[in-house]
Amino acid sequence: MKRSFFSEERLGAKSMRLHFLATTVVFLVACQVSFAQTAGVTDAEIVIGQSCALKGPTKVLGQSLRRGAQAYFKYVNDNGGINGRTIRLVTYDDGYEPKACLANTTKLIEQDQVFLLFGYVGTPTSKEILPLVIDKKVPFFAPFTGAEFLRNPVNPFVFNIRPSYSQETEAIVEKLLAERGISRISVFYQDDSYGEAGLEGVVKAMEKRNLDIVNQASYPRNSATVEKAVDKISSVSPEAVIMVGVYDPCAKFIQLMKSKGSKAIFLNVSPVGASALGNALLNEGAGVVVAQVVPFPYDRRMPVVLEYKKRLGQYFPDAEPEFVSMEGYIAAKALCEILAQVPEPITRAAFVQTAESQTNKDIGGFSFTFGPDSHQGSDRVYFTQIAPGGFLNPIDNLKHLY
Repeated sequence: MKRSFFSEERLGAKSMRLHFLATTVVFLVACQVSFAQTAGVTDAEIVIGQSCALKGPTKVLGQSLRRGAQAYFKYVNDNGGINGRTIRLVTYDDGYEPKACLANTTKLIEQDQVFLLFGYVGTPTSKEILPLVIDKKVPFFAPFTGAEFLRNPVNPFVFNIRPSYSQETEAIVEKLLAERGISRISVFYQDDSYGEAGLEGVVKAMEKRNLDIVNQASYPRNSATVEKAVDKISSVSPEAVIMVGVYDPCAKFIQLMKSKGSKAIFLNVSPVGASALGNALLNEGAGVVVAQVVPFPYDRRMPVVLEYKKRLGQYFPDAEPEFVSMEGYIAAKALCEILAQVPEPITRAAFVQTAESQTNKDIGGFSFTFGPDSHQGSDRVYFTQIAPGGFLNPIDNLKHLY
């Protein structure tokens, strides 16, 4: 039977409606999938968040760690990203203050919708945001702190690259006794959870050897008010002072102790910021010891060091290689190595599972390991001393101090 134009027209209109409905369904399904995808992950990028001091007395630490991380992220992005996705780092300044850090972290999670948190600087700031990390189940990767509460008991969302303060202080005490025969040790520390963690580490290391510290004294965070601490510690004439602080107050403490005639060896844990401390002390710093948790940034024998120097020069040509930015670089590379292995679709749970599968992962002479029962990537502690002029040299034995 012959079909009328009207019938064909109606059939065409019906087909168009069906096509429109099908397209709409596909679009809505796609939107649902997109909306259901883990926060911070799109087809084009992975967004990660950071809160650290970019201004104020400890700004050098935050700026340096971020610079080193960005040197690696920029390199990754310029070479196709992580399986086609670029890394976008969103950083807010917290001035090394816990409440500001909590506000920043809330914003990063709820407003910026970051996939994970990365490279926070500080023990008190990390302690402040830990309940939020646990509540929101957001991975917290490579914080710049050796606090024990981020390690024991193992937190399923926290992944540390650096050793703990207990490991740093244990290594320091061991060297003082074994290589210098020194047991009269005082502790100078920052009066907050960072300093208390370091103090606890020293006390634990001494008690292990049936020894006591001579005395202890502190200074307030974000200040260089160290005069009372100098009076207290100098009054007992210790052979060594283990310091758990940041560069400015530690430099002032050392200068004032020496002005009182102290002959003590001054030894610092790594978060002090070795380069900044050296720059503040110059010739007065000769023989001051700083523990480190990453390799010497001029060690040509290590591929990751050569790579770090090349990328830092490429993306930040005015910056000098130093330990804090190198730690940022290593942390960023470790993170990207894990992200590259996470199966699709990328989720926070899949990231955690992939991270826990890393065993002796070598990223150029520096390796890290994570597992369900341990979220601490590296246990290695290195040592340096400040040379005349404020420069840093690697050392193997405390007998060889200036």
